Amino acid sequence: MKSVGMIVEYNPFHNGHLHHLNKARRISGAQFTIGIMSGNFVQRGEPAIADKWSRAALAVKAGVDLILELPAVFTVRSAQYFATGGIQLLSRLGVVNYVCFGAETADLSVLTAAAKALATGNTIDSLRQNMKTGKTYAASLAMALHAEAEIDSAVIRKPNNILAIEYLRAIAAYAPHLVPLPIERCSANYHDTSITSTIASATAVRTAIIKDGLLIPDGKAYQSVPPVCAHQINKLISAGRAPVTLDAFSNIILAKLRTMRPSELADLPDVTEGLHNKISDAALKAATASELLSIIKSKRYTVTRLQRILVHALLGTTKTKLAHFDQTGPLYARILAFNQNGRLLLKAINKRSTVPIITKFSQHLTSKERYQENLPLLKDMLSYDVAATDVYVLGSPNCQWRIGGLDYQTSPLYIAD
Repeated sequence: MKSVGMIVEYNPFHNGHLHHLNKARRISGAQFTIGIMSGNFVQRGEPAIADKWSRAALAVKAGVDLILELPAVFTVRSAQYFATGGIQLLSRLGVVNYVCFGAETADLSVLTAAAKALATGNTIDSLRQNMKTGKTYAASLAMALHAEAEIDSAVIRKPNNILAIEYLRAIAAYAPHLVPLPIERCSANYHDTSITSTIASATAVRTAIIKDGLLIPDGKAYQSVPPVCAHQINKLISAGRAPVTLDAFSNIILAKLRTMRPSELADLPDVTEGLHNKISDAALKAATASELLSIIKSKRYTVTRLQRILVHALLGTTKTKLAHFDQTGPLYARILAFNQNGRLLLKAINKRSTVPIITKFSQHLTSKERYQENLPLLKDMLSYDVAATDVYVLGSPNCQWRIGGLDYQTSPLYIAD
């Protein structure tokens, strides 16, 4: 049985994702599709627009066979760690043959050359030196790869290209048996905020939902997502379960930052060179999360990086904890949603996987254990998934959906074909 894996966020699932899914099937020839998906908080350091089970169900309704959750400790991370966690999990399932990912430059030879160059000591040293001058990671990486391997800087500055390069680095290091299949992004750019065709960026779709609410059948946002997904998204909005935004957590974020000790702020992932002092000062001046970000952001500290820091503060993740998890990689595969094909996949995965497959959460971490100190790493990793869900629901528009403990109450979703 051939299967193709994708590392995704589906925030929310739209026509561009459907194009990617269909092309992944076509160019791989695989019978089965697996999505490793971010949970309730995404790589950009934002809450997902809808909860992880709802987004997983949308994806399966649209045609993905199986959605597994990428643990939270790998999700709210820079491209290197996000990509590595996803590739390691796909590899550990024991059934994946191909990895398909989008890129602005879908030339595998160019991306591979960049990935190989980035693995050299000279490039890494150059990257670090560039970042010390105050440049962003993307700009520093572009300069380093151009200097060391004559890679076009414009290629490296594209967000999906950066992820693609990191996927290739992770495949070379951890899963050389996986065949990479880059697909060129079409129609919409990653950061586009307006919808100009039936294929739009997830950013543009989210912007429309946050601004306008329900997807109107003759509206551009409605036409940019598969009909089955538009219907389900409207149900979530009507119920007050979506959209969830970072500003919905403003009071929680500011309360957390205002009560954290300087040493605790300094131990947050991505905090370096005295940034904790700037965060502490800004938290006293800001009234919302957006205002906080606007005060702190600079060429050195991008909004995305700062958003990730805020989420780490909410979840209680630290540099030390993440360093331990990065040593082990994902230690389990958590099922979110699947169809009949996914059921067949799971039978094979259960036989071949090198990590446990989680269907009943409490069998792996009880509600009492999650609060204990010095947990085994698998349980500790799971505890951050629980924290992510329990914090995430507090951003729900309708307060009836803010009850915690959903990881213990929600079973994997079977979606009939």
